[in-house]
Amino acid sequence: MTKTALIWGGAGGIGKALISSLKADGWQVAAVARDELAIAKQADFAFEANFADPASVERAALSISMSVDLVDLWIYAAGDISMTKLPELSPEELNRIVSANLTGPIVTLHHSLPLLREDAHVVLLGAVSERLALPGLSAYAAAKSGLESFAAALAKEQRKMRVTVVRPGAVATPFWDRVPLKLPADAAPPEKVAKRILEAYASGHKGQLDLV
Repeated sequence: MTKTALIWGGAGGIGKALISSLKADGWQVAAVARDELAIAKQADFAFEANFADPASVERAALSISMSVDLVDLWIYAAGDISMTKLPELSPEELNRIVSANLTGPIVTLHHSLPLLREDAHVVLLGAVSERLALPGLSAYAAAKSGLESFAAALAKEQRKMRVTVVRPGAVATPFWDRVPLKLPADAAPPEKVAKRILEAYASGHKGQLDLV
């Protein structure tokens, strides 16, 4: 029986690597991005949504429900980052960072729950929180720490599901272009992160998954 994966944030570096890896492994893949044309040629089913807009997410989830059967693997691979110290941090920038990394996953999963199998695997892209205590990353660090707390509570609410927070180190994607930091020489290719996520699904993993 063909398994189905649903990726929110399919147009990013990790998202595209996930689509490719899942397809190569025989999965049926539905993916969501701000612009569905960015993933239309890769995913079996492509959808468009603004993750900061709950109504847009709800419409996408309804479209997905009419296109695919129940989802075995659900992944939130979207995100955003900025390096702005608190005195210069505008409310708009704060909302953008928190929305992309915390409320976005919560809202998309809320609207996705009716699409998931009872024992589905939920994967959230986190970060190595203890490495985020850097000037300018306060909003991003707070959002990622909040995501881990959300995942821990979610696992107790949805006990038949598996919940994994993947905590990669540096990943070689355009994400790094958004901060004035040099990409570490040992940054992992996004394909490696995708491979580890598929391995986590196959092994029955739940909890935190550190990729450093």
